[in-house]
Amino acid sequence: MKTRKHTLALMAFFIGVTNVFAQIEGDKIFKNTQILTIELTFHQTSFFDSLEANYLTAEYMKADLVLTDSTGTYSYPEVGVRLKGNSTYNHPNNKKAFKIDFNEYVSGQKHDGIKKLNFSNNFKDPSMMREKVFFDVCKAAGVLVPRSNFANVYFNGTLWGFYTVVEQIDDQFLDWAILDDDGNLFKAGDNFGGSNTPADLVYYGSTASDYTDRYELKTNEDVNDMTDLIDFMDFVNNSTSANFESQLFNKMELNEYLRSVALDNMFSNFDSYTGSARNYYMYHNMSTDKWEWVKWDGNEAFGSYPAGGGGGPGGGGNNVLTIDPDYHDADRPLLENIFASTSLYHAYLLEYCDILENYFNSSYIDPIIDSHYNLIKSSVYADNNKMYTDADFDNNISSNVSSGSGPGGGTIYGLKSFISSRVSYLEGEIDCDDIVSVEDMDKVENLELFPNPASEQITLKWENGVGLDIKILDSKGVLVYQNNPEYINSLNVDVDSWATGIYHLVFTSSNGTAKSQTFSILR
Repeated sequence: MKTRKHTLALMAFFIGVTNVFAQIEGDKIFKNTQILTIELTFHQTSFFDSLEANYLTAEYMKADLVLTDSTGTYSYPEVGVRLKGNSTYNHPNNKKAFKIDFNEYVSGQKHDGIKKLNFSNNFKDPSMMREKVFFDVCKAAGVLVPRSNFANVYFNGTLWGFYTVVEQIDDQFLDWAILDDDGNLFKAGDNFGGSNTPADLVYYGSTASDYTDRYELKTNEDVNDMTDLIDFMDFVNNSTSANFESQLFNKMELNEYLRSVALDNMFSNFDSYTGSARNYYMYHNMSTDKWEWVKWDGNEAFGSYPAGGGGGPGGGGNNVLTIDPDYHDADRPLLENIFASTSLYHAYLLEYCDILENYFNSSYIDPIIDSHYNLIKSSVYADNNKMYTDADFDNNISSNVSSGSGPGGGTIYGLKSFISSRVSYLEGEIDCDDIVSVEDMDKVENLELFPNPASEQITLKWENGVGLDIKILDSKGVLVYQNNPEYINSLNVDVDSWATGIYHLVFTSSNGTAKSQTFSILR
């Protein structure tokens, strides 16, 4: 199967070229894989007790910050610091996950244009790099994810631990990753600790209050309008199968979403929409009027979160090494409807096979793991607050680690062994040579248009066809309709407002093959 070219991968290339002249905000922290030094000085006595006391209220505390990256050392007075996380808060010592807000107390204060940084404590991860590797592969594969790096963190002169630094999903992320920040950005709710409010994209009615525990609006908070998200969920849940199939590509960036789902499945990353129905963002892009999917919180990738529930590694009754490509928990209507559609599921398999061939394999991922291991080894050894031993760290790069019961216990899969085992299983489940490639699909066949004459609506049906450009022109040659559908084989076009007369349909596919047909509107 030939490698496909994807919008985000191309965007990343052009942004890289542009950056010769103009840097993206955050490049000092995230451009190169490096280990930052973060030195926080708190002036309160018993500062950590205060941090813990503020955990439930998410209140920030003041601290002075000295940050060292590959470009130099920078000092910032009075940044805001607070503890964060759900399961990660159960880390058995004081090495908790936390967040820094540069301008919480000093208005406009930023580092390299960045306002906030998140610090993950590598809970349940002897390798100390699960999240970083997962995000690296996702980003390379053209999926929207936060940038990440590593850091040695000091509190009041004491080495607190080795952390993964993760970019905040906010307007600055939208600026560089999507090139649009005017729309609504929603974060999936945590639904942690037994909460029965998963961000499952189920339609619960038209009232915003029915969703406030499930989704949090992160932009345009003053307006606080969830109508667009509710309308999308209405579409997902209440459309006919034909309408869902034909219109989904108009509602969201479908290629990137299918790739995002495929990566969650391959990495058995089920603390996501696929499983727990959390840890994602949805952004309504005002430039395209489409929804875009952003991953979040990848610390349970490589099979550390059980498929189907169950409370910990190995639970849930499903072997995460042998999860089928179309696995999802119940009540995930977006995935259920995609997988129920022959054409959309085929589109998913196309993306799946492309990633399996080019990214999710030992040849691609093992060198990334080795590079990170060599970079962080001495820092991990120096971390006296980590959950696992130095031997566990070394062994978990390639092999499973077992460490008793409780949080972080059970069998934790080795990074390299997980990839090789998962690939071996998936190659036995999917014959990618039998998945028709994009290049083989681009010849349009059996084009139909009916009824003809029409009065209110016309239906277009065809076989094959990728990279389609559909144009309808009136008798004077004026363009009255244009569409670029993907992964569908039918389309309904409302014509009830069009004038009576003769119209010309022109179908062009990516290989340049064109078909035309004349029809009329009579009333």
